[in-house]
Amino acid sequence: MTVALDAPSIDYFRLSPMLIVFGVAVVSVLVEAFVSSSARYRVQLGLSCAGLVAAMIALGFVATSATDDSPATRTLMSGAVLVDGPGLFVQGVVLLVALGAVAFMGERRLDRVWASVEVRTAAGERIAVGGGPDEVTAGHDADLPADAFTPSGATVPGSGDELAAGRAGFLTTEVYPLTLIAVGGMMLFGSCGDLLTMFIALEVLSLPLYVLCGLARRRRLLSQEASLKYFLLGAFASAIFLFGTAFAYGASGSLSLRDVGATLLTGDERTFGIIALCLIAVGLLFKVGAVPFGSWVPDVYQGAPTPVTSLMASATKAAAFGALLRVLHVAFPDLADVARPALWTVTIATMVIATVMAVTQSDVKRMLAYSSVSHVGFALVGAITITADALGATLFYVAVYAVSAFGAFALLSVVRDSAGREEANLSAWAGLGRRHPLVGAMMSLLLLSFAGIPLTGGFIAKFAVFSAAGEAGSWPLVIVGVLCSAVAAYFYVRVIVAMFFADPPDDAPTVLTPSLLTTIPIAVSVGLTLLLGIFPQWLLDLTSNIATFIG
Repeated sequence: MTVALDAPSIDYFRLSPMLIVFGVAVVSVLVEAFVSSSARYRVQLGLSCAGLVAAMIALGFVATSATDDSPATRTLMSGAVLVDGPGLFVQGVVLLVALGAVAFMGERRLDRVWASVEVRTAAGERIAVGGGPDEVTAGHDADLPADAFTPSGATVPGSGDELAAGRAGFLTTEVYPLTLIAVGGMMLFGSCGDLLTMFIALEVLSLPLYVLCGLARRRRLLSQEASLKYFLLGAFASAIFLFGTAFAYGASGSLSLRDVGATLLTGDERTFGIIALCLIAVGLLFKVGAVPFGSWVPDVYQGAPTPVTSLMASATKAAAFGALLRVLHVAFPDLADVARPALWTVTIATMVIATVMAVTQSDVKRMLAYSSVSHVGFALVGAITITADALGATLFYVAVYAVSAFGAFALLSVVRDSAGREEANLSAWAGLGRRHPLVGAMMSLLLLSFAGIPLTGGFIAKFAVFSAAGEAGSWPLVIVGVLCSAVAAYFYVRVIVAMFFADPPDDAPTVLTPSLLTTIPIAVSVGLTLLLGIFPQWLLDLTSNIATFIG
């Protein structure tokens, strides 16, 4: 007896944004194999930027051509992918910040770092003279090309091989295909229609990031430690997510988010469903960086190359929130009320603990990492409020924070000490705004947005989320959020005061003049932060309209 199998219907047009990104990633891998090293940097940078721009154009056509947004037309590949308003919005945010991050990765400067420090073995034997990864001083040899990434990621930090690669001007162009693969996974992650596809997307976006975090040019040991910590904790989180997927299947007999939600809504036995929600939520909360699952965030953000940090703080968080919102609103909308005490506890702990930890930091980059965790708590206030208004407000919040976070981390890269390393110590930033008013003004605007000061996008985002949560009766979350925002304003304003009202130290850092590859993304980030604070209604209307079409 023969059994007829229906092949899944694949709408290549509506999948085209993701297909373009993955296709360009595959071509980038071939470029690494066949293009000469002298031309590889230019080819990879141009190809990556062109691919992301093409994906954005395709996304625009997909969004504007959707005349019938019924559940049937939103379902692709037998329900594995859902192309709806929230999914397309998250994809747009991911592509926008990813384009800035890829351009930021292409920043190159002539640097003297690799020509000045002795490299020694563990026994103290001198093996070479040149720039080390952790100890550098101003050199006097010929300028050498340098970027944010180590010239040879496979070598031992501080070894003669790494020194030779640096002196030869090698560039780690593998970062471009790795980034594109991660971006493709992020786009899929927020548009998944079943839990198995969501798990695959989680791994596709995570595995390249594990590698990218260990490729910092300076402070190599700290970078590799960050990569290993992220990998180990990420593996545990993925296993927990997969375990929750198994319980969801046991409760409903399906992996489809819609089927899981429908079964749990009408079924009498919900024990497996509650267990599934808790385990799946743990996996997703790890990826967004909520307390206590986000313990990796400060160390990884500090140790990773700054372009990778900017990508993770913006695009990865947007994609993770897209997946979390889809799970809560489609698969477990009824059980979210049952699990409300646990979700409230995580949200309050994230806001309070991250805010307190950020106050104690003297390193600006680490402070911004804890700030990122606190903003996860603010966004969770809207995410766990299962209403259409809260969903739209959360999408708006995620978009605003992604843009601002990218700009803040990118600005960190232009402040350097005398050895050419990024200078993130708060005491060294004293007087920076008076000596370099433009950098100080842009960083101040972004920090004020994080603090939720009026006329910035951050104020509108917090107001929208807290208003939606208050209307749903979640006033305890709103009160805690407002109090934490007030405390958080202290450590943001402290940086501004140091930049404009403190005397600079004797060894004051310098501010590099970056190329257009870094200047334009920073300017766009700052401009959008200001624009969304003065004219936010167009984006608020957009997120509010698309919120009803999830799933």
